[in-house]
Parts: sequence; C-alpha cells; structure tokens
Amino acid sequence: MNKVQTCCIIDDDPIFVYGTKRIIKEVDFATSILVYSNGQEALDGLTKLCMAREPLPEVIFLDLNMPILNGWEFLDEFKNCKSKRSKKIIIYIISSSVDPRDLERVKNYEQVDTYILKPITPNDLAKILGTITEN
Repeated sequence: MNKVQTCCIIDDDPIFVYGTKRIIKEVDFATSILVYSNGQEALDGLTKLCMAREPLPEVIFLDLNMPILNGWEFLDEFKNCKSKRSKKIIIYIISSSVDPRDLERVKNYEQVDTYILKPITPNDLAKILGTITEN
C-alpha cells in the first residue's frame, strides 16, 4: 500500500502527539511527520515551506482547541497560504469535542475531509490511506 510523503500534526497535547506519531510509524502511514504545538506555529512553519517552494504536507491532523491560534483560526488563515505547486492538502479535524456545532461548522471548510474523535487509531489511518491512494 502506498503511503503519504509528509503528514503534519497540529496539536498542543504532547501525549496525543507522541501516541499519534507511534501509530503513524507503526502502520507506515507517512515518510516524514511535521509537528506544531499550536495554529500560529503551524501557520508560520507552513508559510516558510511555501515561501521556500518546499512541498507542503499532503495530510494535516488538526486539533481545534489550542492556545494562541486555535484550529478554526488556523483554517481561516491557512486557506490564504497554500502553494499553487502543491497537491491538494487534506485536513482531518482530530478532536475530543462531540459538540454538534463543531461537526456542523466543519462543513464550511472545503479543505477539511473528516472529523475524527480522539484518539486516532491504526484503523483510522488505514481508512485515510485507502481513501488517499484511491485518488
């Protein structure tokens, strides 16, 4: 099965990040993993990649509740950053929130594919890989 070249985790919870990185490696989901602890750090890092004409991650796992710049604010800013050279970036919201307003609000962002409840599982990653490699 194919894998993602680069994926990105944007989350302020170090335990979640550690566990997710382990699962990504375990299922051979991605060649490399970028990690940012809040939306502003991610925006700055991904903007630098854009400016340097480096490839952006194909998949972003985004938490909603973070300090400095939350997931919603990141989504609003990130749509202005995407490089013309990059392939479509698929964003997965990874959250512990089951608030129906969040589930409804996700529909307003075309770059968001799915809303996944924490914790992410090997099965979640397998489904994502299956979807990505079909296209």
